[in-house]
Amino acid sequence: MEPIEAVTAEAASAGASQTVKAQLGLREVILAGEVAPGARITELWAVERLGMSRTPVRAALMRLQDEGLLDAVPSGGYAVRSFSTAEIYDAIEMRGTLEGMAARLAAERGVLPSLLSQLHECVNGIDALLASPKMSEAKFSGYVELNERFHRLLASACNSSVVERQLAKAMALPFASPSGFVEVQSVARDAYQVLVVAQAQHRAVLDAIERREGARAEALMREHARIAHRNLENALNNEALRSRVFGASLIRDEQMPD
Repeated sequence: MEPIEAVTAEAASAGASQTVKAQLGLREVILAGEVAPGARITELWAVERLGMSRTPVRAALMRLQDEGLLDAVPSGGYAVRSFSTAEIYDAIEMRGTLEGMAARLAAERGVLPSLLSQLHECVNGIDALLASPKMSEAKFSGYVELNERFHRLLASACNSSVVERQLAKAMALPFASPSGFVEVQSVARDAYQVLVVAQAQHRAVLDAIERREGARAEALMREHARIAHRNLENALNNEALRSRVFGASLIRDEQMPD
């Protein structure tokens, strides 16, 4: 007979897994535009839509509220939020600020050789993908995967659970992740050139970290986030590009901040 502690831990792990599954499922439904901004989402509707039990769905709805995708409705349930361009701009800026801090701490505190090796593997892999200016869909998907991995590894390299936690929250904000506007970038006329610049920034940040140059690493990483600002502006100024943004239906047309 299994110890009670083991059974309880296993049940808790299964419950957490179901919550994450519900969270991801509801997030996809919202960002895909299946539920319009302002529309109400009830727990019962979500249970029926996902075919899951109420407990993980209830927890998932609360997490999506924490992420900023939903607002609680006083009469019960939640409403899908819309986002101004200024809010998206600020979310990207927050992510860049926290990533800059993570890079600085990594440089100042030092990074384990095994983690540095993984970061180098990422940038080497991106170099291989960018060896030719012809970017196929498969190559671009590979770039996105390696880019996301680089950013995740950088977050863990700062050796601060506090910063890493806050950075994870910032990246969960709608449109603020490093891949928030990748579809826009993939069809832009200067897509390859922008990827080359981004990769040069990856290499420069990694070099600054290894040289223990905290201020330089922070400045480079904050500048790196500005690529997302550029992609946002391109998307808002071109309907064809905007249609490729996952979650575009949630963006309100407003003046971009200066």
